[in-house]
Amino acid sequence: MKTVAIITDVWASKPINGVVTTLWNIKKALEGHGFKVMVIHPGLFRSLPLPTYPEIKLAILAKRKLKRLLESIQPDFVHIASEGPLGFAARNVCLRKKWKFTTFYHTRLPEYVQVRLGAFRNLTYSYLRYFHKRSACTMVSTHSLKQELEQRGFSNLEVIPLGVDTHLFKPDPSQKAPMGMKKPVFVYLGRVAPEKNIEAFLDCDLPGSKLVIGEGPILGELRKKYRGKATFAGFKPGKELVDLLTGCDVFVFPSKTDTLSLAIMEALACGLPVAAYNVQGPNNIIENGKDGFLGEDLESNAKKCLSLNRDDCVKKAQSYSWGHTAKAFIKHLIPI
Repeated sequence: MKTVAIITDVWASKPINGVVTTLWNIKKALEGHGFKVMVIHPGLFRSLPLPTYPEIKLAILAKRKLKRLLESIQPDFVHIASEGPLGFAARNVCLRKKWKFTTFYHTRLPEYVQVRLGAFRNLTYSYLRYFHKRSACTMVSTHSLKQELEQRGFSNLEVIPLGVDTHLFKPDPSQKAPMGMKKPVFVYLGRVAPEKNIEAFLDCDLPGSKLVIGEGPILGELRKKYRGKATFAGFKPGKELVDLLTGCDVFVFPSKTDTLSLAIMEALACGLPVAAYNVQGPNNIIENGKDGFLGEDLESNAKKCLSLNRDDCVKKAQSYSWGHTAKAFIKHLIPI
């Protein structure tokens, strides 16, 4: 049995974001293909909460213990899934031992930094180029992101398409509007953070009701600002989440900084058309006028989605699978 060591700064006991959800599903799919998967995460080390994101812990002074862990595991493959302190320590251990390793560019970190701090976008790109330069293969989720990063000086890039669990996320015609909300219900699902641009959705003049599902650093602020104008459900797991989504009518995705949103695919799998801006992420998934509408007028896009056939949304989601993701991931693993 071959062993894959996955090192990640982003891990949790519940699917709190797209990266954690992706890693959970890749681990499960790899195990289904006969691999032994060892996830090395900050919970195994002394750690501190990430500012504005306390669910995520940052490992500190981890290099020596990480080296001992990797030596005890003796992996056949090493995959570094994040560029934080633990990922950087793993990178250095591999370079010292002359082990080959792969990486994944999961998030548009420079854009997140720019939104939150108003600066350092180019500096963050410089760090990420340095981090991924020694990787034998850097995985990305879309062809458009691959092209963009190549133009920014990244190399050894391979596309690993992400998936959706269509056994869990599926339509349920019997579901009524969630929490007795007035129809139609427009919903956002995801991290409640500045870079997600959620206020663009909440400021839209839409019929019916608005629902926000998720947690994050600005949840309290938005609840206060939009009291009586939107319902905030917080984090919802598994079937509870699916029941909420299937009772809604349109998924509104206002983010302009995502690589490929798993939330979009989960919404489509539940039969919800998607309203979004015509940016990377949505435009890699949505066929304009069939399973959603893209463009600069988010409000108009959301209203037009009410006329779309929900069956077309489900068909689109069914073209994605975690099994396909696992096969592509395995294909591009590099023995140490």
